[in-house]
Amino acid sequence: MLSLLIAVIVAALIFDFINGFHDAANAIATSVSTGVLPIRTAVILAAIFNFFGAITGVKVAQTIARDFTDPAHATQIVVLSALIGASVWNLITWWRGIPSSSSHALIGGLAGAVVAQAGFGAFKWEALGSKVILPLVVSPLLGFIIAFFAMIGLLWLVRKSRPATVNKRSRYMQLGSACAMAFSHGSNDAQKVMGIITLALVSFAAAGHQGDVPEWLLPVDDKHIPAWVILSCAGAIALGTAAGGKRIIKTMGSKIIRITPLQGFAAETAGTVTILSASAIGVPVSTTHCINAAIMGVGASKRLSAVRWGVAGSMFMAWVLTLPISAAIAYLSFLGLNAVFG
Repeated sequence: MLSLLIAVIVAALIFDFINGFHDAANAIATSVSTGVLPIRTAVILAAIFNFFGAITGVKVAQTIARDFTDPAHATQIVVLSALIGASVWNLITWWRGIPSSSSHALIGGLAGAVVAQAGFGAFKWEALGSKVILPLVVSPLLGFIIAFFAMIGLLWLVRKSRPATVNKRSRYMQLGSACAMAFSHGSNDAQKVMGIITLALVSFAAAGHQGDVPEWLLPVDDKHIPAWVILSCAGAIALGTAAGGKRIIKTMGSKIIRITPLQGFAAETAGTVTILSASAIGVPVSTTHCINAAIMGVGASKRLSAVRWGVAGSMFMAWVLTLPISAAIAYLSFLGLNAVFG
């Protein structure tokens, strides 16, 4: 049992690392594509602010740890299968350069693994609806609307300024918004892995294995996230971000729309506001969905044809497929792992 717990923790941190380089584009694609920052400087800044964002709260982690299934159903094989499902889908979409949701991959993986282990009724589908599906619709829409009107407002404010002056000042503004976006990414995405590790630890303790590890390693309950979990997950996502994600950066930074520093500032600010709001109330949203919708929002404020809707359509398809495919991979992973360790 202890060896499986160690495997789960290692797999979770690997997923967190993958999440970092898979979603690095969320924070830095716009600032790189506008030339505000060289890519290496951008990923280092994003990694630093990802780390600090990750240690600012635990509400999202608590949601993952307690709201989707009972610890009794979250055996070590279940959690490990969920992580495999999420990681495989993340790697597929990263390789294809498609900005999909790591959050939905993780929750989809958990759903598939829980169903494989304990049946359809063991997963809390009402929580999936209220805390995943509804935010899947609302958060990108909110990001799009905020970005749309923020861009219109900024253009009105600078309407009498010289283009060269606007460009120079907006580059500094975008530097700040890129850091804020990275901070918000850490505040939501890293906490999801904290929650999945805590779920595994609670299940481990509930199975009567508390004496197998030092007491300080285990949470008191599913509301308490151990400090070592917080710091290790923050470090893993920061290291992953530092590894970069050039394939998805190219898609987000140039294939959706061609953006200016002022547009980049508006998009990143809209994404930051949306994600930090979700983190504050413990809702695990997709940072990928939020920033992509915000980029589309600034493009649409100019004219609808400025957005390359064909590229956006392929991204929407990936978003729709993430939950069921990661769930299917996790389901099959559970069958295989259970045959070996069950």
